[in-house]
Amino acid sequence: MTEEHPNIALLSQLDLGDLAASANLFSGDFVWHYFNPNLPDVEGDYFGVSGLGDFFAKLGGETGGTFKVKKISATPIGEELVVVHVRNSMERNGEAIAVDAAVVWRFVDGKIAEAWDIPSAYTLAAS
Repeated sequence: MTEEHPNIALLSQLDLGDLAASANLFSGDFVWHYFNPNLPDVEGDYFGVSGLGDFFAKLGGETGGTFKVKKISATPIGEELVVVHVRNSMERNGEAIAVDAAVVWRFVDGKIAEAWDIPSAYTLAAS
């Protein structure tokens, strides 16, 4: 049996629905970077666990609370990075859409230190 990579094991503990319960997984200087030219009011850097909560609150506002994340795969890259393929689904402007995204997580000293959320900005995901 293959042992799970420690950073993937740590990510599996992350509860995006209850960030306060997951706060111990993050470094004190955690930064979430979001790139999406289609959502300029949401795009930017968010600092700390509270900033990550602010990001999801903004995204929830943009999508009327319909935003959902489904993990497709997770690949460790060395000892510091994990690339996660997710499919985000939501409704925007009365239209149901899904987009693929890559989230690159960086780990330092056993904590989540930084993440880059890069959605597919011009191509919808296959249903």
